[in-house]
Amino acid sequence: MGTSGQVAVLGAYGHTGRFVVAELLERGLRPVLCGRDTGRLDALAGRHSGGRPGLDVRPATVGDPASLDRALAGADAVINCAGPFAGTASPVIEAALRARIPYVDVAGEVEAVADTFTRFAERAEAAGVTVVPAMAFFGGLGDLLVTAALGDRRSADEVFLAYALSSWHPTAGTRASSAVSRERREGRRLVHADGRLELRTDKAPTGRWSFPAPVGNQDVVREFTTADSVTISRHVSVPVVDTCMTSGAVQDVLAPGAPAPAPVDDLGRSAQTFLVEAVVRSGGTERRAVARGRDIYAVSAPLAVEAVLRVLGGRARRAGVASAGELFDARDFLASLAPHVSVEFAH
Repeated sequence: MGTSGQVAVLGAYGHTGRFVVAELLERGLRPVLCGRDTGRLDALAGRHSGGRPGLDVRPATVGDPASLDRALAGADAVINCAGPFAGTASPVIEAALRARIPYVDVAGEVEAVADTFTRFAERAEAAGVTVVPAMAFFGGLGDLLVTAALGDRRSADEVFLAYALSSWHPTAGTRASSAVSRERREGRRLVHADGRLELRTDKAPTGRWSFPAPVGNQDVVREFTTADSVTISRHVSVPVVDTCMTSGAVQDVLAPGAPAPAPVDDLGRSAQTFLVEAVVRSGGTERRAVARGRDIYAVSAPLAVEAVLRVLGGRARRAGVASAGELFDARDFLASLAPHVSVEFAH
């Protein structure tokens, strides 16, 4: 592990960033609060001071490389929680490469995650720096579930990820990232087929999915492509990565004026619950992994922080740009997420 115990958090005062800061403190690390708004950074530091010396506050913007260098100075790693990641990932990765420290983000933007692999794979590996994009509910969790279900295999005929959310109230960050993706796709939708991402103009298919109890049979939107399609296909040879989302959750997140998540406990989590089912089919066999938990934004914090701890502790398989399932022991990583996530397997 690094010597300072400091982890820079860009976008520290954002919805997911606040969960990441709290998780770092819970794990005995020292978050360095970074972002554009000094006032909001100071307010966040004050809330965590508890009468002790405040947390380190370092204002930084992605348009000012020098400010990013100051923000990362002396840190062991950086976690980027500031979206839209189409605009923030590259500048912060560049800063991490200059500082030669690991980079982790919670990006859910499919194209931004793909861009990270394309732009930085060779440079990060050459620099000996580990870069982990999409280390969050979308991207990291599904990738770990699929990898754990595969076991020793590195190929499959089909991979399915089925998401059941009790509700989906989007954060401001989700809204901004979604707007960037819509503009980039120009009214088309993104699908993973024939081993690659492609844009289509037809309407997404719908259907039914039989989730484990107590969720049961639900209407779903098929081909609801998430960052998992990128992360999984980086290290699993599979022609089809199909994802579906419960129709009610899709209606929630797309509704005009949809409310933001409302905190209902001392940790700031919402009442939302989730169930993710990974199904891997290969050679006539089928394996399943199921994860259950609460609040898709809050659960991204232990995912990202655990990834940082494993990289700093020498428990990542290699340097360079890589996904969760590629870098870590998937079953062991999933087990470490208790009590945030409960996981079960079936064959």
